[in-house]
Amino acid sequence: MSSSSGTLWTKDFKTFMISTTFGAVGNIAGSFALSFLVFEETASTLAAAIMVALRVIPGFIVPIFVAPMMDRLPRKPFLVGCDAVSAVIYLLAGLWLRANDFVYIYYLLFSLLIATLGSFDELTYNSILPKIIPPGFEEKGYSITSMLYPMIVVVMTPLSAVLYKTIGVANILIIQAFLCGAASFTENRIRIHEEIREGTDFSVKQWWGDIKETYHYFKREKGLMAMTLYSSTTNGMYGGYESVLVAFFSTMPGLSITMYSFFTVLECIGRTIGGTLMYKWNMPREKKYGFALFVYMFYDSMDAILLWLPYPLMLVNRCFSGFLGIQSGTMRYAATQKYIPDSMRARINAFQSMVYLAFSAVLSLIVGYMGDIMDYRLVMTICGICCFIVCLFTIVRRKSYVEKIYMAEVMNENAV
Repeated sequence: MSSSSGTLWTKDFKTFMISTTFGAVGNIAGSFALSFLVFEETASTLAAAIMVALRVIPGFIVPIFVAPMMDRLPRKPFLVGCDAVSAVIYLLAGLWLRANDFVYIYYLLFSLLIATLGSFDELTYNSILPKIIPPGFEEKGYSITSMLYPMIVVVMTPLSAVLYKTIGVANILIIQAFLCGAASFTENRIRIHEEIREGTDFSVKQWWGDIKETYHYFKREKGLMAMTLYSSTTNGMYGGYESVLVAFFSTMPGLSITMYSFFTVLECIGRTIGGTLMYKWNMPREKKYGFALFVYMFYDSMDAILLWLPYPLMLVNRCFSGFLGIQSGTMRYAATQKYIPDSMRARINAFQSMVYLAFSAVLSLIVGYMGDIMDYRLVMTICGICCFIVCLFTIVRRKSYVEKIYMAEVMNENAV
């Protein structure tokens, strides 16, 4: 493990942040352009939501087969390889789109392929990051990684809007291909110690034993399950929100794509400020549960009223939501990753990812369908209220179990 008793900023952590920056820049530009391309070509929020729902397929297949092996083999090759393959895929897609018109079915197939690679990449990223952050710097490390993406969004979202209008989606995908290649090259320079555990030869019996062990672990950990169910609900709703917000800003008189980009920027500015505060100040463990609960209820309430506000107050809404959201999110991620045994981290992260994607597939389709038949503002209100109710039945109802996770000081290797 990269280690330094006195600093978070080891050579490996710096290298990892550089590679993450390359990937984030390309992902933001590509996702922004593709989201508006789909709506412009189809004029349907449901069509955009179907793309989100497709992620459930690789999101289930990839983790359930790969995670057990990833807990036994070095994870770095998975990380480097995913970005290298992604670079090739984005390059081919960009070149194809330059010479051909948009075809929705082809875009769905492309999204399915990218989602498959994304499942590999996300699972590897979440599993390898705790090995790169030096012990004792977990919350500071996660606050930095959480801030990086919104900081890039502040710059890239307005720039993406300009690029979308000037150079087009095809050229943006080609640029994204080169950025993925740069990320892969940089990740290969990371030097961390990863042990090869026993039983790396594939066997159905061993694989099934790992799956059962993961199931029984989650069954016992009621707090972890409650946090997963609530986060899955809010993430799933957010997947549907994206298509609704794109449609709202594309169709509502007085609003525009450019205004949507600044709408997103203000949320990311709030996240950056909140992350900076968290990097400088460590909240006492006994206050973390109460703070997280407040943020969850605040965020759900802000979602419910968002589109009923005048545009300036929408910006204020998102800025405060981002400011608080990154703090609760970082605390939750740091607490759970510290709590989960390293020998099970990939499998637990895989299980959570599968639940997230299952909820995203169902909820994004529901929200997308609602957006086709209802007022966009009413859709957001209903979703925000639903998330608030789920919070009551998970985070509040399982308070003692959830609070135990926030109170944990060290990773619980004996919890298996």
